[in-house]
This record gives sequence, structure tokens and C-alpha cells, in this order.
Amino acid sequence: MSPSEIDLSVVIPVYNESANIGPLCERLGPVLQRVSAAWEILFVDDGSEDGTLAAIAARNAGDSRIGAISFSRNFGKEIAIAAGLDHARGRAVVIMDADLQHPPETIASFVERWREGYVMVYAQRTSREDESPVKRGFARLFYRLFDSFTNMALPEGAGDFRLIDRRAVEVLRALPERARFSKGLYAWIGFKSVGVPYEVAPREHGTTKWSFRKLFRFAFDGITAFSTVPLRVWTYLGGLISLFSIACAIFFIVRTLLFGTDVAGYPSLIVSIMFLGGVQLMSLGMIGEYIGRIFAEVKRRPLYVVAERIGNAAEVTQELVPGERRAARA
Repeated sequence: MSPSEIDLSVVIPVYNESANIGPLCERLGPVLQRVSAAWEILFVDDGSEDGTLAAIAARNAGDSRIGAISFSRNFGKEIAIAAGLDHARGRAVVIMDADLQHPPETIASFVERWREGYVMVYAQRTSREDESPVKRGFARLFYRLFDSFTNMALPEGAGDFRLIDRRAVEVLRALPERARFSKGLYAWIGFKSVGVPYEVAPREHGTTKWSFRKLFRFAFDGITAFSTVPLRVWTYLGGLISLFSIACAIFFIVRTLLFGTDVAGYPSLIVSIMFLGGVQLMSLGMIGEYIGRIFAEVKRRPLYVVAERIGNAAEVTQELVPGERRAARA
């Protein structure tokens, strides 16, 4: 089947999800059969260390429309999504997780809105009651900071579970950055979009791969990928400290003229030195974060390395995969 004949592609990044492959395919296949005459399922194995790839190969043996690409190591979910978009051949592409927290039945609503003319159809969770109050609070704070710093609104509750028309897929594939924050990229490219409400289902098997530290790093990467406000903060802070130091100098001069000199306090001197030293180190660290991103970009390494292909993914030519084409040039 040629790429032009495929109506719908489903891209599923997976990492150590062998137990979920079977249940997911059992639920996803009938849904796709109802909404599309020509479809494919493309798993992106992000360097799994269990039997994930073998489970996908077993499914491919029974249905050639199920395929996979497998990375040579773990590159991260954002890169796996980029690779999936590179290899997906459908006129529309659905991105979803493998743990069945993204209900496959929601895809029917995606396709319905897509056929109404929407280029981007995203699933919008109706509740975060399954998360801790701390996690919900940090999520709200992130959305507010992102909106303030970038002047781009992210739909709250929307994630990677969405349908993207081929027009938008080609735009996303043309974005070459390494430090990828997909939700920000979806908002940046624009196009006519609409949300579809859904309830997050319990995870079928296994545990989440997202620790609090990884989520914090992901949020930080998202803000720095779309805004230079974190750099400007230190300019503002430096200006405030300078004004404060000038005010203090004027105060001490006036006090000395009126009341004479006294012995300077050692603790206040140490506190001042430590405070200014901390501010300088934090500002240098923030500058270093941006320089590190520049360093990663100018090296022009490929986004990912494919070690193995299963099924229809093997038919994708090099011309359709810019990440690997860059590797060939290098």
C-alpha cells in the first residue's frame, strides 16, 4: 500500500511496554477499522530493554498494518514522536501512549472533527483528580508561566494525544531543533484546532516513566525552548540589586556625615558577599543552559538512530526521513 492510499496513521512511542502491546492492539484495531478504510499503526521503540519489540513483531506477523521502528538506544519520548511523524504515511496522524490511559475510542471523535475541517484535534483531559495536589499545583503554575513568558496559550489539560493533519505534520517535520517540546510546537505552528474532552483511564500495566525530576526538567526545557525571559530575569534582578546598593551607599554616606563612622559588621559583609555570589552563579547557570542548547544545535547530529524496522516502516525511503538524511550527510 502506497503512502497516498493510507488515510490514518497511529504513532505510539513505547519504552518497556511489552505487557501493553497486546491489549492496546486488541482495542485499537477495531476502532481504526470503524473510522478508516486504510490505516496503519506505527510503534516507535525508544530503546526498550524488555520484550517490547518482540511483542510488536508478533503482532505484525498477524497484521501487516502494524509496524515499528526501533532506536539504537533511548532518545526520549519527544524524539520518538518526531521519528514517528517522519515515518507515518497517513493523511492524518494520531499520537498516543501505549499504556491505555489514552482511550483508543476517543480516536473516533478525532476523525469526526478532522473531517469537519480541523487541522489539529487534541484530547483535553477533564480532570486531574488522579494526581496529587502538589503535581496539580505545579501543572497550573507551568501553564501560567508558559503563557506569560511565550505569549502562546497552551490548552490546559492537552497533551500529546491528538490527531494532526498531513499539512501540519509536514510543518512539524521541517522544524529541526533538538531540544523539542512538542506541546509548544503544536501551539507555535497554529492551524485550526479544537479540543475533545476525555477521561484519563488507569494505566493498564507497568508504571509511569515520568519522575518528578524528569517532569520538572521537561517543563524547564519547554519554557527555555520558546522564551528568552529567563535570561532577562537576571538583567532585571541585577538592576534591582544595583539600585538597592546605590540606596544603601547614599544611606551610609548620610549617616556618616550626621553621626560619624562606626565599625562595619562582619556578618552583614559575609551575607552580602554570599548573596551576590549566588546571584552571579545562578545567572551564569542560566546563560550556560542557553549556550548548551546552542552547542547541541550547531553540531547538527541526527535526532535519532534507527537500529531496526518492522513491517511497513521498512518501506519508508530516506527521502521521507530528514533525521536520517542528516546522518547520511554527516
